[in-house]
Amino acid sequence: MRDTDSRRPPAPNDVRLRKLLDDALTAPHWPEGFVMRPFEHRDAQALHALLEEAFDDGAEGPFDEWWQRISGDTEFDPDLCFLVIDGKGLLAGAALCWASGFVKDLAVHPDSRRHGIGEALMRHVVLTFRDKGAAHVDLKTNTVKNPAAFRLYERLGMVPVAWEG
Repeated sequence: MRDTDSRRPPAPNDVRLRKLLDDALTAPHWPEGFVMRPFEHRDAQALHALLEEAFDDGAEGPFDEWWQRISGDTEFDPDLCFLVIDGKGLLAGAALCWASGFVKDLAVHPDSRRHGIGEALMRHVVLTFRDKGAAHVDLKTNTVKNPAAFRLYERLGMVPVAWEG
């Protein structure tokens, strides 16, 4: 469920989606055996490995370059990166968000998919941004390459908006 940076030009079938943060938001339900916890600096390599595994497109690049790019970005706030850990202590999913209310990456490990982790992460993200006073949360996805993600976002009430936001 790759939701790439809004600052890159759109590819064919890319769409920007928005969730308005009203009072009708539902709290996340974490699947049994999975817990959400905040990102810690020591998690950076595991997060990179998850993104590489989940997307299998090589877009992240080597860890050192990726981490420098992410951690050095003015939009990066480690408090807006949420990790889901499985019963074995392994990283099962993550949401990496920009401070502007944009979900940069939402990833679930292939072995942990179809448990509701992506939905729970998105519900957590929208509540977090609402509590911070944001009016909406945006993300970018591809309707052809990521149809399951697109369907999830539609179920969560996200709607297409102009590319520029």
